[in-house]
Parts: sequence; C-alpha cells; structure tokens
Amino acid sequence: MTSNDFSKSNCLEDVVSIAPKKELSLFDSMCIIVGIIIGVGIYETAPTVAASMGSGTNTLAIWLIGGLLALTGALCYAELATAYPHEGGDYVYQNRAYGGWAGYLFGWSQLAIIRPGDIALMAFVFARYAQMLYAPFENARQTYAAAAVVVLTIINVLGVKQGKWTQNILTVIKALGLLTIFATGIFGAGQPLTSAEPAAVTTGGLKLALILVLFTYGGWNEMAYVAAEVKRPQKNIVRALVIGTTAVTVLYVLVNSSFLHALGYAKMITSQAVASETLGTAFPEMASRGISVLICISALGAVNGLIFTGARISYALGVEHSSFRGIGSWNGRLGTPVWALIVQCSLSLAIVFLAGSFIDTLLYTAPVVWLFFLVTGLSVFILRHKEPQTLRPYKVTGYPIPVFFFCACCIFMLYSSVTYALANKPTGLLLVICVLLAGVFVYWFTDVRGRLHQQRDSRV
Repeated sequence: MTSNDFSKSNCLEDVVSIAPKKELSLFDSMCIIVGIIIGVGIYETAPTVAASMGSGTNTLAIWLIGGLLALTGALCYAELATAYPHEGGDYVYQNRAYGGWAGYLFGWSQLAIIRPGDIALMAFVFARYAQMLYAPFENARQTYAAAAVVVLTIINVLGVKQGKWTQNILTVIKALGLLTIFATGIFGAGQPLTSAEPAAVTTGGLKLALILVLFTYGGWNEMAYVAAEVKRPQKNIVRALVIGTTAVTVLYVLVNSSFLHALGYAKMITSQAVASETLGTAFPEMASRGISVLICISALGAVNGLIFTGARISYALGVEHSSFRGIGSWNGRLGTPVWALIVQCSLSLAIVFLAGSFIDTLLYTAPVVWLFFLVTGLSVFILRHKEPQTLRPYKVTGYPIPVFFFCACCIFMLYSSVTYALANKPTGLLLVICVLLAGVFVYWFTDVRGRLHQQRDSRV
C-alpha cells in the first residue's frame, strides 16, 4: 500500500462504514455533465465567436472543433475515472501521480477559489434574468443569487436522490429549450449563411473564439468527482463522459446554425440577445420572457450540478487531511457530505455578498483551472508508468495522441488566460497566487510538520 493510497488515511478509517452509495445511473450521470456544461455561455458568447471567425461556416467549424477538444479531455478523464473510481476526481489522480501535496493544492484551490466562484457566477446569472421577470424590490439580484445557492444546497443536503432528480429535470428542460430555439431558427424564414462578406480569420480572432468556445464547453470533467456513486462505473463513466460531451457538441452546433439561419451572419455578430432575436422571428411577443425563463433554468441547472459535484472534492480533501477533517464525513442518515456542502455554500454566499457581480469571477479562476487540467492530463502518462498493475477498464482510444492534444490545448489556454489577466486584471491573478500560496502554507504547517513531529517522536 503506497502513501498515496486513497484508503491510507486515518480520517478515512473513521468514515469507511459510512461511504457513498452507488445511486447514479447512466442517465443521471449524463444529466450532471450536460446540465453543468450548458449554462449560459452559449447565449452570451455566440455573437462574439461568430464575429471572431469571419464567416458562418467558420463559426460552425470552431464550435465543432471545441467539442472535439472537449472530447479528448473526456477520454483522458474516462481512463482515470474508471481506473480510480473514487470521490474527488482530479484530487485522487494528482494525489497518486505526484504525491499528497498536489492533490492537496487541487482540493484547496477548488474549496477556496474555483468552486465557490463558479457557483456564485452561475447564481448571479440566474439572478440577473430572474430580476427581469420579477423584481419585488430594488436591487433584488443578490437576494435571488443567495436564495438559489441556499435552496439548492439544502436539496443536495437532503439526499443524493433529491439532488440528482433536481439536476435531471433542469437538464431535460434546458435541452428541450435549446432544441426549441433550433427548430424555430431552422424552420422559420431564413437568411443566407454568409449574408456578409467573409473576412479572413486572424490569429487574435481565432484565439479569442477558442477561449470563449472552450469556456462554454466547460464542465465535461465533472463526472469524475462523483465516480464512487456511479452504478457500474467501469462502463457508465465512459459512456456518460463520451455521450454527454457529444450531445452538447451536437446541440451547440445545431443552435449556432439556427442563429445563422434565422438572423444571417451580419445580424448575428451584432446581436445583443441572439437567442431572444432568433425566437422572436416566430414568437415576437413571448421571445424576451421565454429566453429569460430558459436562461434562469439553465443557470439553476449549472448551480445545482456544481454544488453536487463540488462537495465531493471537499469531502475527499477532508478524508485525506486532518486539517479539513470536519468536511471529510459522510452523513449516514442523509447519504450526503453534509458539512462539505455547508462549507461550500458559506463560501459561495460570501462571494455573492462581497462581489456584488459575476463579471470578474471567471477571470480570477481561469488560470488555475487550466493549470490543474494540464496537471491531470499529464497524470495519464505518469500513472500508466507509475502504476502499470492498476486495472484500467478503459484506455484512451488512440493513445497517446488525444492526451498530447489535450495537454497542448491546456498549455494554450493557460498561457492565454495568464497573459489576458496580466494585461487586464493583474490584481485578480495576484489574488489567485496568494490563495495558492496560502494553501502551501497551510499544508506545511498541518500535514508536513505533523509528519515530521511524528517521525521525531517515534525515534525518541
């Protein structure tokens, strides 16, 4: 048994009798992936992506390329998740590949930076559109955002079944909504695909388009965090990752084709509400409110999925590290990581009330997100070499090309997000670095010093 074994911790021994149950079917798993990926990015980024690509044909091509890039990442995670089907995903893989410090920093960054920021981001989007539908008092946005976080956390605290069915319902509704937009745009009065003169694609335009497209595809990896709760994980994890990512790719290409068909390329790239205008070509009176409702549902689905999966990362961190032992327990009666959910909720609410808006949270989290994606991608190579005896029910198809491709994509996105932050939001990048350094400090003074003291005492 190695020092990185997920079962080695004393904390785990205390909760081993109360462990996650396998309650997620293939459909549940797919809804987690699709529900988190399809947030609001498709409504916000489509016109800018189209403008960056110079023509309608290029626009559809970049959305297809983005889906293929996401699929290469999904294949990497499929191998890792089926070989190590534990709660925590990247936390587990990095623990085994690089040592406890790497898994710790990933878990710390998720707990302190990424997950609360992502939850708050989607909650603010929900609140913005909910306020358009009904504003009982002035500046109700923060109240709506906080209410979304609290209510969905309570649902997930009450049980896995409650959380997964909430996710399933919201995901089905948002997928049907996208198909409605597609049908409206395609079967209505159409415009030529290239109704404006095609422009050459510049390096800067391609770079911006790819950043936005990959942001909109974000979330395909979330299945790995709940691997211990998936029924028949050796088969269903792979199926969920591949089918879920492919389904979103198809939806995104179809929806963008409907935008182009209904509005034409020239009008699409200048649109301030592309989905609403597309729906308005057939239903002008209900377009605005209908899209607001759909975006509210999409945002809630993303919030619920992020809450559901994020708490499993914090739980895994608490199982392994005594300094976070309080969040490393699994409630036997409710069947959920209650304290991990409560802590996650509290941090998300802090961002909701302190930030006041959602704009900067994405800029702050992007560099560290792509850094850990890169680290996890490289762990496919490292773990094959380090643990060749481990049973791998699925191995990356076409290995090693998809893994190289995914890692190269991560390097590009890391470079792009860091250079953008340096040029536009250096304080946000500094904040992320400070939080990561704080994690190193806590790790040294809790885990490392504790082990050194134990070794010294054993020699005395």
